[in-house]
Amino acid sequence: MRYKYPFEYELFPTEVGKGQHWLTFKWKNIAGKTLRGLDVELHSLDTSFISFPHGSGQYVEELKPKGEIKTPFRVTANGTADVYATIRVTEGEEITWWESGWTRVYVNEEKANLERLLVLSHPYTTIGKTLSAEATVKGLKTSTGLKLEFWVEPPSGKSEKQAEINMKELSVGEEARYSAEFTPRETGWYTIYAYLSDAWRRIDHKTTTILAEKK
Repeated sequence: MRYKYPFEYELFPTEVGKGQHWLTFKWKNIAGKTLRGLDVELHSLDTSFISFPHGSGQYVEELKPKGEIKTPFRVTANGTADVYATIRVTEGEEITWWESGWTRVYVNEEKANLERLLVLSHPYTTIGKTLSAEATVKGLKTSTGLKLEFWVEPPSGKSEKQAEINMKELSVGEEARYSAEFTPRETGWYTIYAYLSDAWRRIDHKTTTILAEKK
């Protein structure tokens, strides 16, 4: 189980098929005192891939020290996405907000997924310096017909496509790295997007950011 005070927690299963399924959030009170007024919710970072057709919130009146609860959530899965839980603890007039780490839930019918996206630089750079964004794709099945796109959104907000790549065939478990270059022309935060598609259908995506400063 994972740990973030005042809870130990776990989300399962982490692999499902397309359609409606149950995800279970298991959480344990490690605070050493009874916690009361607990409102637990599950959230998706991409609701087009994993959504909650019947709502995502449940209420627990109290949880004693070392008490453990398994809270089920009904989800609709159309693609791989990261999910996380939040718990609001209300004791009298005091409210405490808690958020779990992300857990990636895979849809096992997809051919591949995006494992990583990073910019080959420090967390910041200078304007006018050409950078390379690199995405790692992992094959979940023998995969053909996959396409990878890189987009960059500068501080001004006008996104531009940097590359569109027709990928080579991937075998099960094989990883392939692809990159695209871009040059910051203005100061501020840049958001880099990588989109993985199977023919016309998007099956995964990731984002990262980098700060561009004056020389």
